[in-house]
Amino acid sequence: MQTRAGTPRPITRYGNPVLHRRCADVTEFDEALQQLIADMFASMAAADGVGLAANQIGVDARVFVVDCPDDTGTNVVAHVVNPVLHLPIDRGLDVDSEGCLSVPGVRADIGRPATAHVTGVDMHGEPVRIDGTGLLARCLQHETDHLDGLLYVDKLPAKQRKKLLAQSAEAPGVGVPE
Repeated sequence: MQTRAGTPRPITRYGNPVLHRRCADVTEFDEALQQLIADMFASMAAADGVGLAANQIGVDARVFVVDCPDDTGTNVVAHVVNPVLHLPIDRGLDVDSEGCLSVPGVRADIGRPATAHVTGVDMHGEPVRIDGTGLLARCLQHETDHLDGLLYVDKLPAKQRKKLLAQSAEAPGVGVPE
């Protein structure tokens, strides 16, 4: 649960080194972490996103937030610290259009399992689990990928990735300006 108002921060764009390496595990559960999570929710809202990883606002920490519907239309608003992604054994892929706040202005079809769940802890160190279907499952996978230094465009063939990144470089950023 969000405990204080957050301040939107600028969204980090593709190419920044913090987006391309595994983020550091969170070891301190203090007011600074609570403020980070509040700022992440504010940043995600300012950018009209459905999920945001800490490195997308330049912070090297394994934390993400979501405000995203599942396949029943139920909106899930949550945060996870030190998430671990769990995918189904039967990994039939759901191919759908995917975008990213750190790669603004472009989208591409990406195949991901239609269900997933994450385990981790909340801002107080208490265990949490989020089960996702539909868009929420995609979001859980996308945000965990971010924390592992992987963006959705990295999953694309090189030629397609290069074209999308060139288009994105010309697009205005999202959220609050730097």
